[in-house]
Amino acid sequence: VIQQPAFAQDKIDLEKKQEKGAIARRNDDPGDIGSREFQKLIYGTSSPYARTTEYTTLDNFSRQNIIQFYQKYFIPNGMLLGIVGDFDSAAMRSQIEAKFGRWQPRAVQKPVILPPPASQVNDRGIFLINQPHLSQSYVQMGHLGGVLSSPDYPALSVMNEVLNGFGGRLFNEVRSRQGLAYSVYGIWSPRYDYPGLFLAGGETRSDATVPFIRSIRAEIEKIRNQPISANELAFAQDSVLNSFVFNFRDPTQVLSRLLRYTYYGYPEDFLQRYQKAIKTVTIADVQRVASAYLAPQKLVTLVVGNASAIQPPLSSLGSNIPVTSIDITIPQPAKSSL
Repeated sequence: VIQQPAFAQDKIDLEKKQEKGAIARRNDDPGDIGSREFQKLIYGTSSPYARTTEYTTLDNFSRQNIIQFYQKYFIPNGMLLGIVGDFDSAAMRSQIEAKFGRWQPRAVQKPVILPPPASQVNDRGIFLINQPHLSQSYVQMGHLGGVLSSPDYPALSVMNEVLNGFGGRLFNEVRSRQGLAYSVYGIWSPRYDYPGLFLAGGETRSDATVPFIRSIRAEIEKIRNQPISANELAFAQDSVLNSFVFNFRDPTQVLSRLLRYTYYGYPEDFLQRYQKAIKTVTIADVQRVASAYLAPQKLVTLVVGNASAIQPPLSSLGSNIPVTSIDITIPQPAKSSL
């Protein structure tokens, strides 16, 4: 399959049909709508980090295009092979050599694929996707984030735990004390080789949408400007460290992680280094990274909800920030589709 794929036309047709079915259903879930469109608001519609597959995307390539892609990129000198299990290493090596030993590197230069740069295309802004049938609002707000290799990632992870989960500030204040949310979160979510996002939001009643957004904004400002408590620091560190057991419960998780680290050029003990760094995070570290990395002036806010039921309206969030409507109509194919 790897060395001599058939790329049978009927299988390609089936895959395209299934993809087109997914396109037809992509506006069924308001949470999915919000996640998809928020990526576009941050990275831009043409960015590979937010690109959306359309009917024309599928119609514009053929079996020959797939073969050409395979021939260019699927080469043994551009692959990683990882195996985990209970086996004799020498015997396994012999089997690998028997199966793949004659698969010779092609006389082509190994492709060098650099991730394209990512930038935030909308600084601030309030955006609305009107869904009149909804009785609640799905809110996402945030801005461009960072990468996993940042030396501040451990401190940002602790900041995450202060904000999130049962016992976190957002849960205690926005959901429990103020009663404004069914769910609420605020996450610094980095990526391996391009900037991820800082993302906050949740689900709330239509009539609580504006107070919900204001409350999250207030918590962002608070953690930027006021030191967390010693109890919050200890709880957050314990939460991060206790979650490490889930990174090792399955051997395939360990193998997959090692392959990812190799692919992206991270050290094999990256997770262990991260674990040690969590233990050294201080109260001052958390406030420093919150102040440096959280940018209220760049917050983009997206609401998926019933515009007429959102009272006070979104326009009350800022006199100098217009509310922009987003059209999520699915473009129809230019020609008959499968």
